[in-house]
Amino acid sequence: MFDFDMNVEFLRMALWQIVIVAGPILGVALAIGLLIGIIQAATSINEMTLSFVPKLVLVLVTFGFAANFMLISLTDYFAFIFDQITQIG
Repeated sequence: MFDFDMNVEFLRMALWQIVIVAGPILGVALAIGLLIGIIQAATSINEMTLSFVPKLVLVLVTFGFAANFMLISLTDYFAFIFDQITQIG
């Protein structure tokens, strides 16, 4: 059976895996939003599509480049979790 410390360790690993997988995409969205916000503030252009469309395009491009890493990382994590589950059964 799993004890409390092992359950907490699995939860810690799951949260860290979420940060690793979602971090690059969220980082790109944050950087692009900040850059476009600075440009909009400097030029006094307050168009909503000006901030939405480039962010959407660059997040999709980042997702395309990071998809292989994300898939391998999640596959390894779930393989580890399923191995741990089969060891108790």
